Amino acid sequence: MAVRVTQNMLNNNMLRNLHNSMRNMDRLQDQLASGKKIAKPSDDPVVAARGMFYRSSLMENDQYKRNIDEAQSWLDMTDSTMDEVGNVLKRIKELLVYSGDGAVSPDDLKTMGSEVQELKNHLGSLANQQINGKYIFAGTDTNKAPYDATANGGKGDFVSTNSSLIDLEVSQNVFVTSNINAQKVFNYPDNANNLFKKLDGIITELSNGRNAMQFQTAIDQQYDKLLAERASLGASVNRVELIAERLNSQGVNINKLMAANEDADMAKVMTNLKTQESVHSAALGSGARIIQPTLLDFLR
Repeated sequence: MAVRVTQNMLNNNMLRNLHNSMRNMDRLQDQLASGKKIAKPSDDPVVAARGMFYRSSLMENDQYKRNIDEAQSWLDMTDSTMDEVGNVLKRIKELLVYSGDGAVSPDDLKTMGSEVQELKNHLGSLANQQINGKYIFAGTDTNKAPYDATANGGKGDFVSTNSSLIDLEVSQNVFVTSNINAQKVFNYPDNANNLFKKLDGIITELSNGRNAMQFQTAIDQQYDKLLAERASLGASVNRVELIAERLNSQGVNINKLMAANEDADMAKVMTNLKTQESVHSAALGSGARIIQPTLLDFLR
């Protein structure tokens, strides 16, 4: 059975096709102006879903990079501080050896005692080293000074007993330690015989004009323990640097994937737009022939 085609049907089809053509041109012009494949999720739900996943991954990666930067700052500060502690201990070892020289007078020994006192005070300030207002040798009690100059009868002592480590997440379920157990450095082997109390003994002997050679072994042990902790710290620094490199590479890869998913192929978009413009012009030309002539067309 034949279907009767009316003028209204021709007109409606022509308008619908023109609207579709204009919609296609509008979409291509949006892509050309924004540089993106889609303007809203309904344009392509798959691209939109992947874009949300990539952005979420990028935000996580950026947070991990901030965590690793903080860990690096703590570790670098800890390493430089421990290096200075090592220099102080080396100077104390030199003074101990010098104090055993029989030609050294009691006055010289007292002067050496004064120097050791200053070195002890400097060690106290190093033990209270801070970064961003947080004490790096206080374990998780980062708001409490681990060294108290008024402790031990005003002589000063390392009073912190917190040996907890601070872990930062630098990848999914991957943690790195940003501090050290300062008890192994300043409270070794225990609080009753720690570094500062040994220095008090040295100061007492030298201030009374006596040599302090008997403390050489104890200070050597303190220095060896410091070197062992620095070696462990160095391993942590190397691991953190490797993780930082991986996070940087991962961020670049995520950005590449996100660009491939969302960015429009500009050459392809421009070609399609030119093609669509030609199609639209042809549709307008054919539409002009479809419109039914009126009496006025014959009267002109």
